[in-house]
Amino acid sequence: MDESTTTLALAIGARVKQERQSRGWTLDQLAESAGVSRRMVVNVEQGAANPSVGTLLRISDALGVGLPALVESPRPKPVKVTRSGEGAALWIGESGGRGVLVAGTESPDVVELWDWTLGAGDRHVSEAHTSGTKELLQVQQGTVTVEIAGQSVSLDAGDAVTFPGDVAHSYANPGTEPARFSLAVFEPGVGTGHRPEVSDA
Repeated sequence: MDESTTTLALAIGARVKQERQSRGWTLDQLAESAGVSRRMVVNVEQGAANPSVGTLLRISDALGVGLPALVESPRPKPVKVTRSGEGAALWIGESGGRGVLVAGTESPDVVELWDWTLGAGDRHVSEAHTSGTKELLQVQQGTVTVEIAGQSVSLDAGDAVTFPGDVAHSYANPGTEPARFSLAVFEPGVGTGHRPEVSDA
């Protein structure tokens, strides 16, 4: 992990531990509620892991705080500004792509705003989010192929798509040039349900 990734991992770990302890939960209780292994919770809290976005979503849902709360300061502010370059890079692609969470609201009805770049050939696979989740995506540059529950949609710059986020989906760049898109995710009722058991991969 590079320095910024390490700093982010430590900040997320501290926030997870703070939220878990404020509820009086053991490591095992959080692991069971989130549907991840105890070892994964320990690694996240120690900042020793670079967990997948899916793992972070399961942990944030179990804590009832939403993913944005894990990567932001716990002090609520009526106006929160994220300057260019300050977003939380939660995914790094093999070809240099990045998934950056740039803004988000608090639970229970969480809205996340992402800035995604996909290098040539990059692909990000996302597991199904909680029931009722919706995603809105607009391509800013290049071509992006979105697969939603087996249906494939090809989008060029300026094109947009709305789809259910509570089914398996993926974003891919089939081209030879970088692609960029904005993504908004609406996840209602964070913390009111549980995700199915899945691996920590």
